[in-house]
Amino acid sequence: MSIWFYLFLIVLCISILLTFKILIMKNEIKNIGKTLVSILKSDTNNLITINSTDNELKTLATTLNHSLKNLRKLELEYKNGNQELKSSITNISHDLRTPLTAIRGYLDLIDNSNLTDKQIKYLKIIEHKARDLTHLTEQLFDFSKSIDVQKEMKKEKIIINDILEDTIASFYSLFVTHNITPNIEICKEKVIRLLNENILKRIFENIISNAIKYGEKDFNVKLYENGTIEFSNTTNELDQTRLEQLFCRYYTVRNTKKSNGIGLSIAKQLVELNDGTIKAKYKDNKLIIQVHF
Repeated sequence: MSIWFYLFLIVLCISILLTFKILIMKNEIKNIGKTLVSILKSDTNNLITINSTDNELKTLATTLNHSLKNLRKLELEYKNGNQELKSSITNISHDLRTPLTAIRGYLDLIDNSNLTDKQIKYLKIIEHKARDLTHLTEQLFDFSKSIDVQKEMKKEKIIINDILEDTIASFYSLFVTHNITPNIEICKEKVIRLLNENILKRIFENIISNAIKYGEKDFNVKLYENGTIEFSNTTNELDQTRLEQLFCRYYTVRNTKKSNGIGLSIAKQLVELNDGTIKAKYKDNKLIIQVHF
């Protein structure tokens, strides 16, 4: 046999060995990818393990495991921080509720007394500020509950039409007080989705409350057959810059020191927890908020 034949055999053996090694490495990389996805999707302390003796693959696994440990550490810090924030906000809300209840009680007593016109004027201002502070306190408490609401959220098939109608009806007295005649268009076809009923009510309540508080004495709502709910109201205090910040925490249309709110921020968080989408646009002096499930 010639030397070329032996060279051919050597090259063939090397090629087979390299091909075999490449296949093993590809299989290990594939397994690493699957394991990584599984670990990231589950609440586990498992790490990536490999059977290969290849140094590069070992280095890759070590690097990924190091990153996983750091990620778990950050996740734990985030959860602990969230819990501390929730506890602090809840405690602050409770601490504010007690004196506010007393203040409003005494205001009711004063209101029943004989007062001068000037005293009545000042009393109305105090009552208004007390209501604003009570509303903010309730929003803070609502926000503290929404932080970990995903853990306790149970979904079931519900008819959005009915929930929307009931929620709007619960605002009847506020509509009358603010001299608002709501324009309501709800499709006849039942829109059924897998959602949490209480959370859906809170979403609607926050959006409607925002419209009543910051709107210009009008309110419109439409429910479409495709699961889109469109809320709109006139406002002259909005532009594109403010529109982009509308769902930011503690931002309101009247972005001044005189008003604060987290209603739309909470609404956005709750919509997304229900796998829905929420967006806002501003057209012809109308703020339009669209929620889709």
